[in-house]
Amino acid sequence: MEEPGSAAAPPEGRGRDERSLEALSLAGGGGAAAAGRQLPEGRRATLASALELEGTVLREGRLTQFVANNLERRIRLSGAPRGEPPAAGGGSSIPAIDPGALQDVVALAGQVAAQVDELLRNVHCGLQALTALSVGCIQTYRDGVESLGEAADLSIRAMYALVARCEELDRAMQPVPALAKRIRDMKGTLERLEGLCK
Repeated sequence: MEEPGSAAAPPEGRGRDERSLEALSLAGGGGAAAAGRQLPEGRRATLASALELEGTVLREGRLTQFVANNLERRIRLSGAPRGEPPAAGGGSSIPAIDPGALQDVVALAGQVAAQVDELLRNVHCGLQALTALSVGCIQTYRDGVESLGEAADLSIRAMYALVARCEELDRAMQPVPALAKRIRDMKGTLERLEGLCK
């Protein structure tokens, strides 16, 4: 994105087959330059039309945006060394691969794979231990709940039996007040008899 009214030129690189903005602007507006009519607006229109051949031009008021075609290729060409010709097909030159580096990478990959296997085995063993512990806790909880239920059931039955025995005892104790009255009467009679015998 450039200043208002200006256009961004594509990156320059050695061996680039595209024409420069100046050449494109002169080619697009050569008649106007020859006639000596290079007005600012006309110049801007000429540059924009020339840029449209090299990429996409977007205008927002006085601001002009330019996106070059094959931007990745242009960036690679602009970053290529001066004395090195560009690679065929527009790609950057790839240096030769070092076999020793490949062997080192293979060895390191084997070490990483072995360490990952060991880590997975350790995680598997840890998960098995945690699972066994969880199962043991659940079984203990289940046994405790079952024992509590049985104990509560036995306590309820014992309470019902105690209530029934208390009711039986209460029914059996019903003649006791009458018997106590008779005993008091007999005691009074005996006391009177003793008084008469004296």
